[in-house]
Amino acid sequence: MNMARLIHELPVRHTGATPDALALCDGDRRISYAQLDEEFGRAAALFSAQGLARRERVAVWLDKRAETVFALFGAARAGGVFVPVNPLLKPEQVEHILTDCNVRVLVTSVERLALLSEVLPRCHDLRTVVVVGKQTTAAIEVPGATLRHWDDRPERPFTATGMIDADMAAILYTSGSTGRPKGVVLSHRNLVAGAASVSEYLENTAQDRILSVLPLSFDYGLNQLTTSFHVGACAVLMNYLLPRDVIRAVARERITGLAAVPPLWVQLAQLEWPASVREHLRYFTNSGGHMPATVLAGLRKSLPETKPVLMYGLTEAFRSTYLPPSEVDRRPDSMGKAIPNAEILVVREDGVLCEAGEPGELVHRGVHVAMGYWNDPARTAERFRPAPGQPEGLPMPEMAVWSGDTVKKDEAGFLYFVGRRDEMIKTSGYRVSPGEVEEIAYSAEVASELAAVGVTHPVLGQAVVLIAYADGEAALVAEQLLGVCRQRLPAFMVPAQVLVRSEPLPRNPNGKIDRKRLGAECADLFVKD
Repeated sequence: MNMARLIHELPVRHTGATPDALALCDGDRRISYAQLDEEFGRAAALFSAQGLARRERVAVWLDKRAETVFALFGAARAGGVFVPVNPLLKPEQVEHILTDCNVRVLVTSVERLALLSEVLPRCHDLRTVVVVGKQTTAAIEVPGATLRHWDDRPERPFTATGMIDADMAAILYTSGSTGRPKGVVLSHRNLVAGAASVSEYLENTAQDRILSVLPLSFDYGLNQLTTSFHVGACAVLMNYLLPRDVIRAVARERITGLAAVPPLWVQLAQLEWPASVREHLRYFTNSGGHMPATVLAGLRKSLPETKPVLMYGLTEAFRSTYLPPSEVDRRPDSMGKAIPNAEILVVREDGVLCEAGEPGELVHRGVHVAMGYWNDPARTAERFRPAPGQPEGLPMPEMAVWSGDTVKKDEAGFLYFVGRRDEMIKTSGYRVSPGEVEEIAYSAEVASELAAVGVTHPVLGQAVVLIAYADGEAALVAEQLLGVCRQRLPAFMVPAQVLVRSEPLPRNPNGKIDRKRLGAECADLFVKD
């Protein structure tokens, strides 16, 4: 079987050998690899008919459904660049993405299009809006753009020619430490190499059934599709309302691989898992933040035969590290080592490699490193810089991604996360990692969700504030959390205040706890009248 070079070629590799094998499940819809290939081609033909030129952008603002997948990969097959837009975003945020990367074609639903009525007139580069769904579009007007219906796709598939793996394939928007979200430009090579690396260490095969619960606008969520298509497995799409729905889907669809972020794992660990799941759930993965030890222990108790794979990644390099399941008991706090075909360095501020145990910045070099931030040379220059240790005579130095994350490496080469530079709390002259405070606080087992943030303090510079979501009496929960922190943390790391909420902590569009919002809400906590 020939190796894919381009992202839309991943499923095409399987149409000859296993055309009837399931590639995608969307509710009751079952789509084979042969059908997937045809749908990609028809979507590409639609975009081409609208005059989409090479490297022009196609944004997709839909919930997770088969048409979302067809549109994303179809845009790549037409020679364009797909831009998945998180379905949770508000119209103003969608407008930023559409204007920032000069989107030419927007694929959305009638209901979502109506929400954009005020912002679309400001999207001057938009030429075509493709509407998915059976509802009428007669009363909808799109100023300056042509309205088309998804059902108008030509029957004859289309594939652009002349593309190579160095061409742009996608732009994923990710939150930064300041300002509006920035678009990370990924090449076909980035995406295909990422799929190959991840499927290698997860040992994915064509027999896998991988549940897609994360947003496809999130690199970790998109990777569930690309790894499935790389090996000829089946991706099962899901838009869930409650964590319990995820467990039911795992059992109903006989899922073998499940990926989630820490806030969802915290909730899933508190629920009862059917015994039948143990027969087929082969692994679960975590990325997007550190999984608390108590949560991991709870999941392993419920799923003793399921292998946990703890990972670290950043959109600018897709995935970076993973901890093999065989190392979880010996090194439960480790991020692991580099994924296949990548090198992870720990570097001082002067560019010199750190010694074992010395904190430094994580630098990722290799084929997964993105092409930079769209239309933002200044921020690209900050994050994408020459890899350390290159020969002086090299005329065109290799570019690496400097993560901004502080890590350290032990004598055996295993990495440990210390904290993000923009999340680190500076208190009493010390730098405190929010994750370390949260890890200890979770061990009290009295809160469902926790977040430590730094809040301006007149004496300390910043004070550590711990925010908890719990069902119990607020005063008692706060006392228990403070008790375990005082017992297990040095004095400068103990929260100055614990705030207990009766509702879940806010999330950003990728499902992570929104620390920025929590910090802003607590900004005046220590301000004197």
